[in-house]
Order: sequence, then C-alpha cells, then structure tokens
Amino acid sequence: MNVKPIRNEADYSAALARVDVLWEAEPGTQEIDELEVLAVLIDNYEGNLGRVSVAESDPIKAITCFMEQRGL
Repeated sequence: MNVKPIRNEADYSAALARVDVLWEAEPGTQEIDELEVLAVLIDNYEGNLGRVSVAESDPIKAITCFMEQRGL
C-alpha cells in the first residue's frame, strides 16, 4: 500500500483513479484496506474544497473566500 495525503487536484485525480482499480477488491485483503484509507482521504479532501489555507492565502483571497461563503 502506497497511500499519501491528497494535497491538490493531481493527488485527488490519482486517488480517484486508484479507487477505480480497487473498487472490486475482496474483503480481508490489503487492497480493501487501501480502498478504505483512500475513501477517508478523498472524503476529507472533498470536505475541505473551497476552504482557504492560511499558509497559502493572501489577504485578498481570504476576504474573497469569506465573502463567497456568506453570499456577499
């Protein structure tokens, strides 16, 4: 199992492609374990889409995101 964090769209696309390969994995195998871990990582990434990371934001981007979230 070679699972890594999903940090960007390329990582996300790769994770989705791997899920397609693993989708019919047999219960009790390493492949099903990998599938479950990828599902958690994908869910976390999708849940955080649109949020601005403090480390990568600039003030204008942060304000714009804040306004969009509130429908302004």
